[in-house]
Amino acid sequence: MIVPRVTDVTDRRRFLKLAGASAAGLLAGGCGWHGEPVWGALRWWERPTELLQRAIADPHRLAKEQPEGRESARFPQYFISPRLPTVDVMAWRLQVGGSVASPLSLSLGELMRLPRTTVRVRHYCIEGWTAVAEWTGVRVSELARAARADPAAEFVEFRSFDSGYWSSWDRESALHPQTLIAYGMNGDALMPGHGAPARLYSNLKYGYKSVKYLTQVNFLPRNTGGYYEERGYEWYAAL
Repeated sequence: MIVPRVTDVTDRRRFLKLAGASAAGLLAGGCGWHGEPVWGALRWWERPTELLQRAIADPHRLAKEQPEGRESARFPQYFISPRLPTVDVMAWRLQVGGSVASPLSLSLGELMRLPRTTVRVRHYCIEGWTAVAEWTGVRVSELARAARADPAAEFVEFRSFDSGYWSSWDRESALHPQTLIAYGMNGDALMPGHGAPARLYSNLKYGYKSVKYLTQVNFLPRNTGGYYEERGYEWYAAL
């Protein structure tokens, strides 16, 4: 396979987006897609697309930290439920399971007592907009350590109470030092419109991969796709 050389970050994002969109578009047009899941049909294309993206994107890079005070005044809110998802925070638990030796069931208070990390980075949406926000939370790698996740579990699945929304990630990206389970945004507690009580956040992938309204983090031996991935979006979705 010949991989085109794309050196500029913006050009690389544009190239990856167009490559994935073209494949999904061809399938959608050829299969008469009208919104129903197409993950099974897309599986044949996902592997070469992933290999291409891995060759171009650097999964070890650190996103540029933005200066304090650069936070965007507006950060769009998205959810798939017919109304804003909310939950009793006192009853909420984050379950960490799958191929782990020590499953976890964490309240928000217990999650907040784990080692804390803050990043202030630029967010990229596949729709074309960007925004800067500061995120505070716990690295997914810290959850992997605490739960003693099996090193052979090559994928991490994130599930939510937003009408069952989910996405799965490659382990390498999920355990990146800037991939967080965030419970704070711009110095305040995370608000419902942005995924409270806790959400996944990372600058490594497009926004639809950062699952909000989290309920489960599962370390798994297989890729389980995702809500939008079943509807034609890229699975790897690297920036």
